[in-house]
Amino acid sequence: MSVFVGILIGVHLLLCGVLIMFVLMHRGQGGGLSDMFGGGVGGGLQGSAVVERNLDRLTVVTAIFFAITNVLLVRLL
Repeated sequence: MSVFVGILIGVHLLLCGVLIMFVLMHRGQGGGLSDMFGGGVGGGLQGSAVVERNLDRLTVVTAIFFAITNVLLVRLL
């Protein structure tokens, strides 16, 4: 196993953990962990919507990088 593949596996595992964390932070039917980071702070619904939108963006970007590392690992292994 080359050093590059080892680093790529490490990055892939890190992205896997971050992606799981972001998905769990999304609001479900009864709220979510994202409310803890701005849902109840002064802004009311606007603050919560901004947090959700940014969380959506972070989740999509993380998922794209996860997919790229997944394809690279399939090609290299």
